[in-house]
Amino acid sequence: MEIFNPIQYAVGLNSNIKLNNLGKNIYFGQGLEKDTFQSTSPTRFCNELEIKKLISNNPELKNILKANKIPVRLNMAELKDLMENHCKVTQDVSVEIYKNLPAALKQQVDIKTLKEGAILHDFGKVLIPPEILNKKGALTEAEHKIMDLHSVIGYELLKNAGLDDKILTLIRYHHENADGPKNFVPDINLQIVNLADKYSALTEKRVYKDALTPQQALMIIYGDVQKGTVHPFLFNALVNSINCNAAEKNVTKC
Repeated sequence: MEIFNPIQYAVGLNSNIKLNNLGKNIYFGQGLEKDTFQSTSPTRFCNELEIKKLISNNPELKNILKANKIPVRLNMAELKDLMENHCKVTQDVSVEIYKNLPAALKQQVDIKTLKEGAILHDFGKVLIPPEILNKKGALTEAEHKIMDLHSVIGYELLKNAGLDDKILTLIRYHHENADGPKNFVPDINLQIVNLADKYSALTEKRVYKDALTPQQALMIIYGDVQKGTVHPFLFNALVNSINCNAAEKNVTKC
């Protein structure tokens, strides 16, 4: 007995079979150019419709925005720039630090958590007013307070989005590291993202500063090593990765 004959159901061969009126452009969803419902990439959150849903589903986030007089105004251009530049660089630097760790420490790193946390760490800046985010001069105390909220905002935006708690921790505490809440112990994933984020920021040109050279950035971060806020093994891994990349550019096998 023939259960199914695909030829019988070929579009165009049977006038009784109609899928939709889209001709060859058959897809699922409304207004989507392609099927994205199975996407697992962190960038799936980086569209205006999705972010508006995340905001509407979180009363606590709305209260935070209202209490700090932050308008619900999405800065999608800034988010796109962050994802393609600073966040991507932070992710790349995080992976390079991981690759240059001693084997025993490398085993403690969750590479999936590390990569997704790094690419999403500044997600909350989509709600930071651009006049603060890209201010050329020094921020006022009130503006600093709003800027510092981007990690909390990012966490609140994504906490109900189905992300692993370990990734959410990186987003929430990526600026705090050793200065987190009481009894907070930053794991190695958070320490790597914290270090990669700082190095990336120091070596990038911003509207309020010029880019530092790798050597200048490392000298500043070495001060954090001396203060005990950056682990020497992570710092050494960062240095080795930078030296390795420099050697590769000079066509020297690393």
